[in-house]
Amino acid sequence: MKNITFEEAIAYTEDLLSRHNLDDTQLELQIAELVQTTNGARGFFVCLLTGEWQLADAPNASVIRALQAHPHAIAELLVKNLVMSTAMAITHHRAENLEQAEGSNRVSKRTALLIEKVDLPEVRTIATQVYDAALTNTGEYVAFLEKWGYDVEQKQAIANVLAQILDQVSANA
Repeated sequence: MKNITFEEAIAYTEDLLSRHNLDDTQLELQIAELVQTTNGARGFFVCLLTGEWQLADAPNASVIRALQAHPHAIAELLVKNLVMSTAMAITHHRAENLEQAEGSNRVSKRTALLIEKVDLPEVRTIATQVYDAALTNTGEYVAFLEKWGYDVEQKQAIANVLAQILDQVSANA
């Protein structure tokens, strides 16, 4: 799966999550192999977090172990998924598109749950850096926040959700 495209990863994940004949070990191995690459991890998260998958709302130990096996591949993606879905929920509310706002909120909640469950130092480090960038407009992730044009309200919401996540993982430590 080294050369998998983003689109192929989405399709692969959809097929994988639809299969009922996989045991937990097989599921873990397949997900671990998929998330080794950036495209694979991106496609996996897009499919899992936006789809109608029970595993997204209640990730089992196999999913968590598969993600923990590749912390460098998934850490930044998890934090960015949380940030972007949080900010997009505000954008959709402003546009009075409540269905899309609810979808963004759902992705945000699912991502927060995954972050809590994987409990990786790499995720905490990046979450802290993005939190600092959102509050102080300094640091490594300022360009990321500026790229997407997040305003003061969105940055505050991002800081709030990251603070909750960081507090949660600190409490679990």
